[in-house]
Amino acid sequence: MAQERKAGLLRRTSSSKKPLKEKVVLMYDEIFTKDDPAKTNPRFWDELFLMKVNLEYLEGKLTSLDGDEVVMIKENINSLFHHCVQALEEEHQIKVVNALQTLCALFRGVHQKNKSATGFDIINMLVGFDKADLRMKDLMESLDGLLCGDGSESLKSLCLKLLLCLVTVTDNISQNTILEYVMINSIFEAILQILSDVSSRGQHGYDAVVLLALLVNYRKYESVNPYIVKLSIVDDESTLDGMGMVVHQALTEYNRQYKDKEEEDHGGFFSTLTNMVGSMFIADAEEKLSVQTNEAILLALYEAVHLNRNFITVLAQSHPEIDLTATPASTLPATPTTPLGTTPPSLDMMHNPELPFDPNLQTSNLLITFLKYSSIVMQDTKDEHRLNSARLCLIILTCIAEDQYADAFLHDDNMNFRVNLHRMPMRHRKKAAAKNIPSRPLVCAVLDLMVEFIVTHMMKEFPMDLYMRCVQIIHKLICYQKKCRVRLHYTWRELWSALINLLKFLLSNETTLLAKHNIFHLALQVVNLFNMFITYGDTFLPTPSSYDELYYEIVRMHQVFDNLYCMVLRVSTNVGQWKEPASKVTHALVNVRAIINHFNPKIESYAAVNHISQLSEDQVLEVVRSNYDTLTLKLQDGLDQFERYSEQPKETAFFKELVRSISLNVRKNVSLNTLSQDVLLKEFSSIS
Repeated sequence: MAQERKAGLLRRTSSSKKPLKEKVVLMYDEIFTKDDPAKTNPRFWDELFLMKVNLEYLEGKLTSLDGDEVVMIKENINSLFHHCVQALEEEHQIKVVNALQTLCALFRGVHQKNKSATGFDIINMLVGFDKADLRMKDLMESLDGLLCGDGSESLKSLCLKLLLCLVTVTDNISQNTILEYVMINSIFEAILQILSDVSSRGQHGYDAVVLLALLVNYRKYESVNPYIVKLSIVDDESTLDGMGMVVHQALTEYNRQYKDKEEEDHGGFFSTLTNMVGSMFIADAEEKLSVQTNEAILLALYEAVHLNRNFITVLAQSHPEIDLTATPASTLPATPTTPLGTTPPSLDMMHNPELPFDPNLQTSNLLITFLKYSSIVMQDTKDEHRLNSARLCLIILTCIAEDQYADAFLHDDNMNFRVNLHRMPMRHRKKAAAKNIPSRPLVCAVLDLMVEFIVTHMMKEFPMDLYMRCVQIIHKLICYQKKCRVRLHYTWRELWSALINLLKFLLSNETTLLAKHNIFHLALQVVNLFNMFITYGDTFLPTPSSYDELYYEIVRMHQVFDNLYCMVLRVSTNVGQWKEPASKVTHALVNVRAIINHFNPKIESYAAVNHISQLSEDQVLEVVRSNYDTLTLKLQDGLDQFERYSEQPKETAFFKELVRSISLNVRKNVSLNTLSQDVLLKEFSSIS
């Protein structure tokens, strides 16, 4: 039966009769002959758009054509495209629906058949060179009118699906020449209108944001992309808030699903045992799919943060964890819910309190939701999609850490939140109880996230790139604290301990890691973080005792620094590719070694005089405090300088591959099922 439906056949009336074709299929067959179908039937095109579209048959027919057939029926395909565009102006809504559906089949079918053809050949086959500018202008104006008008929400949804279909027909969106017409005839304002309106945002916001993220990435490195220019100067508060709310909603939904699954997996012995078996086959796949889904939303968040400085204010916009949209979910077209779907997350999740342990309803914001999302995807970076998501999270945090306004609200003592980050289960530590999380400035949650990553990813497949980004984010935040003399009450010892353990790991795995990575670059960054604390700590550490504790940690873990010095000295005195980077670490260690060489003899002397075999922490701190005046340190230049983030050229390859991955997923999910007309036709059934 499935095969019969696919071929557009009706059920047999008896076993002896041939199957009958649907009328619409017969009409498609007429288009796929060299004769003009309107010659024999002047009302051909009017009748065609009153028929329910058979997408699979039409798309399959286009895909099955060979080169000669394409040339033979090109005029008819051009004519079909032209009449589709004309039908979009019809008052008869069913004609508009069928025209949109047919256009989707045309775009997909022609591209599927001509994957190796140039963009110009495809335009010629679809529209015809001589009329391409006019036809595409008319199409984009019609879509713009439908998106901005007061018409059916289902039609608006279908317009967005068609645009997503159009944008993603090629694996590499920058090779999709038809998008030149989308650049010239911009729908940017229509997207903004959807995002600024509470009602339309609730129903179409997700698709609108994903569409915008993809359009911004069309040939972004080769030419001037008007969507980039326009996005960078948007300053309308309601529009920016709307975009933020769509991103917030999608990330919150992911966080909620993860939390539900986590609770389900820890719901008792039987549940645990069942899930141990079940998750081998199902759970991992579902979680990975969910991460893929959110890469599109994450890309949209990145573009907003990176391109538009006004969007930074949206990150801190506080709101209670209640419905973000006033529109009931029932008005949405019935579409299949898949982990990779491009449909918006369910609205009921907005009723889920972000921080249920607070007796009073606590406000949250996009940044908190993003940090929680990051803490989930950064737990496991072995899978390529999770690795890409983690990298993008860290790139977004890099942009935030460099922004002065963002740093101001991150460190604002009057903006305290409890942020319950997800922590990777580890044998040697207990799970922190959510109710014990203190209310602190948001920068503490960012630092917690960085420390958590550093501690949990020291493994054979070492994610060097992610570690570099983590350490750089910490450095940028400390530079701000030093510059603005912000004395942050944070458990700095956890950070120092994590960094020292990271150096220890690099030393223990020197041979293995050097085969793949320049570990000296990371070691230099870590040592320079300690140099920042040593040189400028008195300007941003919360109390004098914090500075004492820094020296205590360095002295206590002196063996790691001694071993690091021996290693870099050995490498820098030999000829080889690592000679120069190793010598930089040697020079950077000068003050750390001065502290160790100054205080260690004093501590040993104190122990000998007082006949103590092992000094307590308080006793060591007392020795440190009483011997500062005789310590000589060298002033190191440039510790509070850093290279600002730039997408080009370092990140170009990453973003090209990421956009390709997102485009493939979006294309797969703007499927024939999601474009089913049943709901749409029911909505318009009253139209005569």
